[in-house]
Amino acid sequence: MEEGPIFFIREAEYSYKGASSPAIDGVNLSVTSGEWAALVGTNGSGKSTLAKMMNALLIPARGACFVMGMDTSDAELAASIRQNVALVFQNPDDQIVASIVEEDVAFGPENLGLPSEVISARVERALQLTGLSEMRRRGSYSLSGGQKQRLALAGALAMEPKALILDESTSMLDPEGRASFLDCLRELNARGITIIQITHRMEEVVHASRVIVMEAGKIIWDGTPDMFWEEKCAEFGFDIPQELELLRALRVGGFVPAGTRPVVSDLLEALCL
Repeated sequence: MEEGPIFFIREAEYSYKGASSPAIDGVNLSVTSGEWAALVGTNGSGKSTLAKMMNALLIPARGACFVMGMDTSDAELAASIRQNVALVFQNPDDQIVASIVEEDVAFGPENLGLPSEVISARVERALQLTGLSEMRRRGSYSLSGGQKQRLALAGALAMEPKALILDESTSMLDPEGRASFLDCLRELNARGITIIQITHRMEEVVHASRVIVMEAGKIIWDGTPDMFWEEKCAEFGFDIPQELELLRALRVGGFVPAGTRPVVSDLLEALCL
């Protein structure tokens, strides 16, 4: 990968036609390869618009957005940007294009003109990572909402992107499916894939290495999860997740050491030591 940030945004602005205020208003942002950044904020704060800008679906009206050094305003670079940065939307039906699960996962690599054996290997890995291997011959129309969301993720992973942008992509999953999905993301991030996760679920923010808060098209805070929980979570009106409350109580009681993450599986492991 080229040196430098995978995303670099400078004084970016964007307004939708007829809107009274800009959706993105003077945003400056740099994201390093391998980070997991949680992007949070109220509805209408500009999160989804920023995500589309980072995937070259929207071009800044002012300022600039670079992806791996590529200027998103250069139309000739759009295909390369989207090959390296996969965007998974909230509604999976917006991204499912084939009637059979494995054919849908293969759609992206096929469009790259890759050899059939490479496509097969990518499809197999993506299906395994998302827990869809046994559903490979199922009709995509017959899947549940959560299964469709995993299918959308599998299609993105088959492109072997350098970064994943997830726009509320756990919203249709049940608790078990959400936990499995997040485990998958943790594995992908451990492999070096950059993750930008838009979420309103504070229990998901605990997985991130960085928290970015948006309001009225601006980034109003950017820092570590620990700083967010201790200093800003309540100030911004976000609920503190139960995992974090449990961690604080366990630390006070001396049951877990400093550095233990506020993730249920990790807390249970610490308690059993």
